[in-house]
Amino acid sequence: MRRQRHGTSGQDQRQGRARTGSGRLRLIGGRFRRRLLPVLVHPDLRPTPDRVRETLFNWLATEIDSRTRVLDLFAGTGALGLEALSRGAGDVQFVEADRQVARQISQNLATLEVTMPVHHQNADAFLDTRPARPFDLVFLDPPFRQDLITNCCQRLEQEGWLTENALIHVETEAGLIPQLPIGWYLIRETRAGDSHTRLYRRESAQ
Repeated sequence: MRRQRHGTSGQDQRQGRARTGSGRLRLIGGRFRRRLLPVLVHPDLRPTPDRVRETLFNWLATEIDSRTRVLDLFAGTGALGLEALSRGAGDVQFVEADRQVARQISQNLATLEVTMPVHHQNADAFLDTRPARPFDLVFLDPPFRQDLITNCCQRLEQEGWLTENALIHVETEAGLIPQLPIGWYLIRETRAGDSHTRLYRRESAQ
């Protein structure tokens, strides 16, 4: 069965797709641990499974604090960015192309009584802007089988989006080996069903 994706594709690709209701996202750690938040049900959208999310944030346990700037580039439900926020990240920015999905992220932030930017844009449009400051941690979980990872990674590397030793989480369909910039080193990986989760450390040549 085709994997439902954490992130969503371009806005024009989603127009007219019916949603079937709402589901729940459970935050699994940090100050908002066990909080349940509503998420839209969409054919191409669901939170990263709890087990994978827990593994990822175990890897990141010593990497997130109040100084950490986080970018959730294909935010979808916002599960990864919200989890980072719950675990102490001081600045989390969400990018989501679907208007209703982006609105739900904003509503969930309001429920948590937190103010963070939610950008209603697709990833390419967002990356056309220049960052005021680079990010320490980036989550990349784009729609599968649309060849989006390589371009995003190259732009993040070349256009000033990453700190010198930034961490980049990349989730792809199983079997895909992403073509990544020179200087990104794999430090952790796991596989669950049709998805392959990898964590990279950037080491700047400068």
